[in-house]
Order: sequence, then C-alpha cells, then structure tokens
Amino acid sequence: MRYIITTLLASAATCTMAFAEVPRVITDLPAIHSLTAQVMGDLGTPALVIDKGADAHSFQLRPSQAALLADGDLVVWMGPEMTPWLERALASLAQDTPQLALLAAPETYLRGFDATATDDHADHAAEDHAPHAQDAPAQDHDDHAQGADDTHDHGSIDPHAWLDPANARVWLGLIADQLATIDPDNAATYARNAALAQSGIDALDAELAAMLAPLKGRPFVASHDAYGYLIDHYGLSLVGTVAFGDASSPGAARLATLRDTVTRTNALCLFPEAQHDPAFLTQLAAETDTRIGGALDPAGTSLDPGPDAYGTLMRQLATTLADCLAP
Repeated sequence: MRYIITTLLASAATCTMAFAEVPRVITDLPAIHSLTAQVMGDLGTPALVIDKGADAHSFQLRPSQAALLADGDLVVWMGPEMTPWLERALASLAQDTPQLALLAAPETYLRGFDATATDDHADHAAEDHAPHAQDAPAQDHDDHAQGADDTHDHGSIDPHAWLDPANARVWLGLIADQLATIDPDNAATYARNAALAQSGIDALDAELAAMLAPLKGRPFVASHDAYGYLIDHYGLSLVGTVAFGDASSPGAARLATLRDTVTRTNALCLFPEAQHDPAFLTQLAAETDTRIGGALDPAGTSLDPGPDAYGTLMRQLATTLADCLAP
C-alpha cells in the first residue's frame, strides 16, 4: 500500500510539472522568432526552424526540424504566402497544434506588390492597420501578364510585412495573447514582456525614422520586390527591382526597362541582396555608371537568432541604405 501511494504521488507530481511547462513554440523566420522570444522572455526560448543563411521561401525541413513541429504546442509564423513549405509540413505533422498566422490576423497592415499605400497609411502606425488580405489590391505585373520571368508567386499580397515596425508592434500583443491562452499561469508575464517590447519598437521606429529621413526622394533599385513595407512606412524612393520574386530570373525586356528606369530617375544606388547572385545588378551598374550599395538582408537569415535580431535586422537595412544614399 505504501508503494502504491508513493507511486501515485510521484505520478501526480510528474503530471503537475508537465502541465506547468512553458509551451514549446515554433517560429518560421528570424524576425518572428525574435519578437516571440521577446514576449517569452526568461520563461523559455522559441524554436526557429529555418537555418541561418537559408532561403526563407523554399526551405526544406530536416527530420529533426520536422520533429520540432510534431512536438510543438504553438506555431507562430507569417503564413503560406511567405513560407509555403511550412504550410505543407503543418498539414501533415501538426494539424491539431494551435497556430498564429500573422498575415491572416485582421490587425496586420497589408499591401500589394508594387502598390502604393492606402490613403490612411500615414496614420496606420498609430492605430489603424487596414486593409486585411481580402481588401489589399492585386497587382498585374507586366512580366506576369506575358508569362515570362517570375517563377515564384506570392499572390497579390506582399508577405514581407515585418518590415513595417507598426506590424511588429501589433504582433507582439497577438503573440502574448496566444501564449496566454495556452499558458494562462504566465499570462501576466507575457503581457508585461510584450508591453516592454512594444516600447522598444517605438524607440526603434523613431531611431530609424531619423536615420532614413535624409534619404527621402533619393531613388534606388533593389534586387527583388521585398521592401514595400519599409519604403511605405519611411517614405523612401524605390524606383525598380531586378525581379519580382526571390526565385525569378529577369528577362532581357525587363532588364532593358530597368536600365531605362535607372537612367530616367537618376537612380543613385543599386542594392544586391544577401544569398542572391548580384550579376544582374553588376551588369546594370556597369551599363549605367550607378553605384552598388551593400547587400540587403530583408529576411534576416544571415543574423544570429535571438530577441535582439529584429532590431538588428531593421538597423542593418537602414544603415546599408544610408551608407550609399545619404547626401
């Protein structure tokens, strides 16, 4: 009888400890991992499934990373528009795991590719984050209409929404709410950490605004169409991109059009991208006598993951732009 009672008490203690564990959280991108890590704080560390230096759009999971998904308690990710490989993995490995797809959240500000901001975009950082996915404008690119170059299609929604700090600020609150739902014992800590991180986003936004203000009206070209949220939020002048998507290769007609754009707008700099071949921009620079800036890393896949990675990502983008474009 003493053995049975001791065994039951030990089992009850084990179940209590397991129930009290902080949720195992899985994230897809360094920026989202960083924001989630800030909300979790000292309670735990989220897992990042994408490898450092990998292509965020076409990543392939290793067995150990698939096991993370199968054992997770919550998945915080951008959504299939950004990481379609994760949608497939979740469907087979984590159908019943709670998910927070940030692009699908009504509070997220969305834009279409090559679209100007909505009329109230200048005010969205304060309160309103419209439009949602179904309201964002679809864009018809000329190369798409011709069935030519682009082999990677995000759809009409630009999924690089973390490049708007106002979205990051909103997401911190959503992540805290989701964690509190599955771990109510630590709800107050998640809320407190999110509020502190939101203050950090406010300070970061002000810092970047001051750094980028002198660059307004100074035209530049980037490797691919990933920077719409950044240029909208800070009023920058991106006049063209070599490709629409990461996996696309521009044809001769597009390069000729881009060459004319560089000449017509007196573009000051051409910015290559981390983990992408700069050959087209190198050719364009030689043909137009335009400076080549440092490589941009919009997904932050070259960074060490952690709570500071989001601020590092945004500062590196701003610094790289300013180093070439500053008057």
